[in-house]
Amino acid sequence: MQHTRTAIVTGGAQGIGKATVMRLLTEGWQVVMADVDAEAVADAAAELQPSDRLLGITCDVGREAEVESLIAQAVSRFGGLDLLVNNAAILRNGPLSTLSLEDWNAVLAVNLTGPFLCSKHAAPHLGATGGSIVNIGSTRALMSEPDTEAYSASKGGVAALTHALAMSLGPQVRVNCISPGWIEVSAWKKRSARQVPGLSEADHAQHPVGRVGRPEDVAALVAYLASSDAGFITGQNLVVDGGMTRKMLYVE
Repeated sequence: MQHTRTAIVTGGAQGIGKATVMRLLTEGWQVVMADVDAEAVADAAAELQPSDRLLGITCDVGREAEVESLIAQAVSRFGGLDLLVNNAAILRNGPLSTLSLEDWNAVLAVNLTGPFLCSKHAAPHLGATGGSIVNIGSTRALMSEPDTEAYSASKGGVAALTHALAMSLGPQVRVNCISPGWIEVSAWKKRSARQVPGLSEADHAQHPVGRVGRPEDVAALVAYLASSDAGFITGQNLVVDGGMTRKMLYVE
């Protein structure tokens, strides 16, 4: 009998996380959808099918006790763990002069400490199945807009954490990072916050591929990296940005 694979997706109730949960479900995975937003968890759980392979859990990944509970519930419900997708992230952007230590620490707690804690507690279970970790980073690890110090630093940390984990957990567990660029998530939010994307022709045209990114673009790469086809890939940061970080921009 073929083994049914199990995944945990943090920040899984909206945006890229929700698209990833949907993609994995369509490929036959059992999925634990973890998110700090209880309303979003309830919304997504009601929308996504099949529900018998989906478990929604409210969890703050910056709190170790909640992470331990998340991993334990996943293993108890589905019998093991094959994939961890560290996607949960928050923003606290603003001028450096007014960026508080509280906001700085809050961003790092979720965006960087969260992946560390989830990886730490999931690692024994992933090692038992020969599983993998996919961290969701950002092109902000490579380039920045003004007033994004906390977010950019956290995502730079995720990229470095990825190759450190790959060395520590290999060969049993592969670890990779995906760094998305502009991904339009308005239509992938919880119902109370959902909007029709307001994209212009110029928004699409500035990307070398001719369009703004979609959550499905990232979800497809998560599914690939979790598959046996990616068995020779570990410690990598894969940029999914429509070519924007390779585009030279000059004011003429």
